[in-house]
Amino acid sequence: METIQIESSLFEGYSIALPKSTLLLIRGRRGVLGCGYFRVETADRTGDALAVVTGVKSCEEMLAAEVRQVSAAAAALGVRPGISGREALLLMG
Repeated sequence: METIQIESSLFEGYSIALPKSTLLLIRGRRGVLGCGYFRVETADRTGDALAVVTGVKSCEEMLAAEVRQVSAAAAALGVRPGISGREALLLMG
């Protein structure tokens, strides 16, 4: 786990090595930013706020990446496709 600071907000970043890739997640108080392994459909079933970025290999890359998909709960917080992972995290802070 690594602590990620964006402006005055703190987030928890997780990187789990898999045999052929890496599972990435950054957790905020109200939602998470995940890599392409995470499914919006699952987050919608559970009511979790999730924004998904793809093509990333580190938590740092996730911040600059464009959000591709969002769950309904994330959308309710103002997260939308096209914004950066950094912007999404600030909204889910």
